Amino acid sequence: MRFLVYDRLLGIGDDHWIEDTDGNKVYLVDGKALRLRDTWELKDARGRVLIDIHRKMFALRDTMVIERDGEPLAVIRRKRLSLLRNHFRVELADGTELDVSGKILDREFAVEYDGELLAVVSRRLLTLRDTYGVDVVRDDADPALLIALAVCVIQLAEREREKGDD
Repeated sequence: MRFLVYDRLLGIGDDHWIEDTDGNKVYLVDGKALRLRDTWELKDARGRVLIDIHRKMFALRDTMVIERDGEPLAVIRRKRLSLLRNHFRVELADGTELDVSGKILDREFAVEYDGELLAVVSRRLLTLRDTYGVDVVRDDADPALLIALAVCVIQLAEREREKGDD
């Protein structure tokens, strides 16, 4: 199942729809303005909050946290000691670890669990400008979580690039 995500998704206070390939509005990313930390909510088409996304304020490395129903679901940070510059580790609340690697800033990367592909993020096959696709490969995977992971790693990679430019 493929979802279309608009690239300038993460403006604080901005709201953006995520659509399926038929153009149906499936998820709404609601950027929360006037908060001390970067915060977004991923809502379904009816407006129910599915996932909360925020940047962890006091961490040694930039870290994003995904919560569901107020409970931690995943923590995302750059993988330590990685030869690949664009490699992130996702620690799920149940102890499962996912790997995200590829060209994050180019929107060309994969999400894997134990070597098995869960989702592919790519803008290569899309004709829409400023849009990338999130292809959820496994039927039993959680699309909302995988979209949130894609949003988080892109945000972390962009923040790191901005720090490097300073």
